[in-house]
Amino acid sequence: MSTLTGLNSKPRLAAELCAVTRMLEDMGILQYSGHIAVRVPGQDALMVQRRSDSRAELVPERIVTVDFDGNVIDGDGKPPSETAIHIETMRARPDVHATLHSHMELAIAFTMMEDAQMYPMRARATRWASGIPTHPDPSHIKYPQQGKDLAATLAHHNVALMRAHGLLLVAESLPALISDAVHFEENAKAQMQVMNAGAKPKPLTAAEIEQILKLDDRPHHVSKMWNYYVRKGLVAGTVEKEWDLLEG
Repeated sequence: MSTLTGLNSKPRLAAELCAVTRMLEDMGILQYSGHIAVRVPGQDALMVQRRSDSRAELVPERIVTVDFDGNVIDGDGKPPSETAIHIETMRARPDVHATLHSHMELAIAFTMMEDAQMYPMRARATRWASGIPTHPDPSHIKYPQQGKDLAATLAHHNVALMRAHGLLLVAESLPALISDAVHFEENAKAQMQVMNAGAKPKPLTAAEIEQILKLDDRPHHVSKMWNYYVRKGLVAGTVEKEWDLLEG
């Protein structure tokens, strides 16, 4: 068990938030902008980085807690200007505990092509079998109503593209979020490779998705991915050893 007073404690979640942010920045899924938020258990509040801090150097001491009215209730500094994305998504989706807003280049590319729908192509893309909608607002999502409109586009799905802007990806935890972010980019690359080859994309069928899901063990896979990327981050120095993020 981690020494950070429990898996759902604020210190543990802050450390996970920093680790996932740093790891996704290292992969290029996050860069100079974009951000991740995590729900504070038992509160209408979330934890997110300060808008002025580098994604590559994020530390738990600089994380802020923001209530669902957008007020900073713990920590110093201002949250990202697009915090409404995270607030309104979590307000609309009680099942969502971690959110990613990224400017992933491949995701943006799919919103800038006529009649180019992204599909679940690879086996790990069953997470998006319900659909990958595109939100029509290409501007910064700064205001509550904009956040509500994006949450409405997301609806019951687990990702939404944002026209000429990026994406919103949601999950049940921060470890699950990094797993999904990796697989989402893999899936986007696979479809783009097919299209670049001049072939028609052949997405997973409903029967194939059902077959995959029958044998799927999401908690095990999330744990496997978390162990791999945290250990890789420890070796590279992306993850701090004192965060103690490995179980067992």
